[in-house]
Amino acid sequence: MAVTSVTNICKQLISLAIQRCRSSGDPSRLSVVVRRSTISNTVVTQISISDTGAGSCLKEFQDIKYTHNRLSAVEWDGMLSITTTGIGDAEIFHYNVNLKKSAPSRRLTKLPPSSKNNAIFSGTEVSMSTTEDMEVLLADMTVFLKKMLVLKICNVAIELVGEVSDEQGSRSKHVALATELRLPSLESSNLEHLTSGLEDYVYKHGDRLSEICQSCFVSSGCLKVGSGQACAKKNMKDTLVVEAVIMISESSGPSSPSCLKAFEPKTEVLYFRDFSPCSVHQSALKALRSIKWTNYGLTLKNIADDEAAQLEWENFPLNTHIDIVLHCYNNQVSVPPLKQRPKVETKLMKEAISLALDDLKEKYSGALLSAHAIKVPFYFLLFLFQNFSAIILFIYFFDVE
Repeated sequence: MAVTSVTNICKQLISLAIQRCRSSGDPSRLSVVVRRSTISNTVVTQISISDTGAGSCLKEFQDIKYTHNRLSAVEWDGMLSITTTGIGDAEIFHYNVNLKKSAPSRRLTKLPPSSKNNAIFSGTEVSMSTTEDMEVLLADMTVFLKKMLVLKICNVAIELVGEVSDEQGSRSKHVALATELRLPSLESSNLEHLTSGLEDYVYKHGDRLSEICQSCFVSSGCLKVGSGQACAKKNMKDTLVVEAVIMISESSGPSSPSCLKAFEPKTEVLYFRDFSPCSVHQSALKALRSIKWTNYGLTLKNIADDEAAQLEWENFPLNTHIDIVLHCYNNQVSVPPLKQRPKVETKLMKEAISLALDDLKEKYSGALLSAHAIKVPFYFLLFLFQNFSAIILFIYFFDVE
């Protein structure tokens, strides 16, 4: 669909902006503005994605994946306008690129630069215009950036703004999403931030901005949490890291009808790559299928692998839900990100998920017991019941003697 084409480009641009913010090493801002305006009786939606991170390497725009179809040709002409500058540059550079051209033949058109007037700063802004509906785009970007909050990315503040202006110049502004700058902590790791972010996401059912669902989570302690991390080393440095966090939530009160979906026997796996949400990779699907879930008392009925992996469970307790988040990233920041070997990724995914399940099983007595572990105490009690009379007689004669 045309909407998917435009929003997918926006998601890729946001992911690249996050990488530039990370590579700068300094506190940065990512701003996404979706603006609707009327020009000559035509409603146009303008999208601007800007960041204050390191300047663009430009090659990243040549590698953007764009699926062209006839419908998207009506809503968007494929043109991106790029403005970028590095911290050591004396000028601000401007480019145009047409994404409808195939990647090998895609070329950036360089436009006249502008002076920085001796100012010292870096950043990139990418803009595009489309006739897509602003509300649809804004809603899609809101969902995407809400998922990004699960990562609790340090050193980057994020905002999503919707604006409407008419031919008379009047303008209304709506801030759809805004996060404060989080400074890195020496005590907290990326895995701990991911765990904390998923906890917030679960408590808010994934669709709330600030408040915890008081209907389902009346008291704290409703979550069982397990986490695991696996790394691949190259040249004595961690190059690829895979983190997994698994949470079991139990409703502490009668859930309202609007919350019932949150406790269905299904799990949507949140998948992140290089600090950005994305569709699940085959490496993750292979790892999820290879886990021996029955060793943890879980029976996997099906795995749907559309945009997101969705696990469906059998014989799952009522008012209980499992959430899983996976994050695969390079410790050494690169723009565009490095490509990894699928076999290595699958191995690390499986290891991280298994470690998270083992962590859950170890920390919470009685949680994730295998079918065999459950049968052992059952058969022991059955043995005692069947031999109760013999045990009583044995104790009686022992006392008499």
